[in-house]
Amino acid sequence: MNVKLIMYWNIRPGMDQEYFEFMVREWVPTTNALGLRTIAAWFTVYSRHQDQARIMAEAIADDLPTMRRVLKGSEWQSLHAKLLQYVKDYRQKVVYVTGDFQI
Repeated sequence: MNVKLIMYWNIRPGMDQEYFEFMVREWVPTTNALGLRTIAAWFTVYSRHQDQARIMAEAIADDLPTMRRVLKGSEWQSLHAKLLQYVKDYRQKVVYVTGDFQI
């Protein structure tokens, strides 16, 4: 059964350009090569809650063992560490894919 990695974060102030370049050049290609298919990303332009993450991204793996392997792997750890240079307030969770909108 497919599982989904749901991630939330905010871009660090003044890092917009570097963040977007990293996402296009490294994040998406590397996550796909690791076995995660990036399926969606949302950017919230306005929120009443300032502490709420403005970006939500989703990636799917074929099954839970694949997701666990990816998230425990050194390539993911390195990529994740690079992401944290550009973002703050990072959170993530893994859920089974239901076909409905999941948050």
